[in-house]
Amino acid sequence: QQMPNISSVSEFLLLPFSDTRELQLLHFALFLGIYLAALLGNGLILSAVACHHRLHTPMYFFLLNLALLDLGCISTTLPKAMANALWETRTISYQGCAAQVFFSVFLIVAEYYLLTVMAYNRYVAICKPLHYGSLLGSRACAQMAAAAWGSGFLNAVLQTANTFSLHLCHGNAVDQFFCEIPQILKLSCSDAYLREVGALVFSVSLAFGCFVFIVVSYVQIFRAVLRMPSSQGRHKAFSTCLPHLAVFFLFVSTVMFAYLKPPSISSPSLDMVMAVLYSVVPPALNPLIYSMRNQELKATLKKLILFT
Repeated sequence: QQMPNISSVSEFLLLPFSDTRELQLLHFALFLGIYLAALLGNGLILSAVACHHRLHTPMYFFLLNLALLDLGCISTTLPKAMANALWETRTISYQGCAAQVFFSVFLIVAEYYLLTVMAYNRYVAICKPLHYGSLLGSRACAQMAAAAWGSGFLNAVLQTANTFSLHLCHGNAVDQFFCEIPQILKLSCSDAYLREVGALVFSVSLAFGCFVFIVVSYVQIFRAVLRMPSSQGRHKAFSTCLPHLAVFFLFVSTVMFAYLKPPSISSPSLDMVMAVLYSVVPPALNPLIYSMRNQELKATLKKLILFT
């Protein structure tokens, strides 16, 4: 019997959160609240950085890019999941599934590379302050941000093309609330699965290089901070570094676990929890994390809210 090709599939079935109507509506309300919080938080950061000239610095320029990526990431998955929960549907079209895979990979990879760039920004600011202006001018910042977005785009093209050229041997039911590569791989045949795993290993190898760079950068940063004679200077340095470090480790740990965990510990409920942690939670929490210890950003946001 000839194996079915993925091109013969016109739609995919997404795993519902629950079979009961009450729990479906509860999940809809919960996701709606998270989505609105992410829109509000990231929208305020975008408005604050764009409208206030004193925030036109490299750190806030990268934060603006992070807010854009977060808005795109959460908007790729939650609206369709909320619509399915509200209208008691499970289907997503072939084109919609491909779009979710493409934009999820694009935005997640771009965010990872942007966090690497932000670590470099902190390293230069603290360890090489006299060279900050020359190393992180407006043109250099634009080029690094463009490289992060471009890397995410190229990676998404590679992964999406590989994934949607696979043969399916196990139906079209995706055990997730949105289309993601690990779940589609479970539907594929073993030989095609190995080919896609090779592409994932290539991407993970590049990501590991960025991970090492960030770890080494922060080791140098903390060594420099601990040598500062002023306690006020140490406190200010830590207040700008700790939010980025928290965001980075939350983001990396959940993405790596979701994509690289052994099949033996995989389960639908665990997969769904991990997907929520890497695709839904960071976009909602990042604005809070970055503004919590940043007095300048908090003051600007307060003025912006009072003005409106």
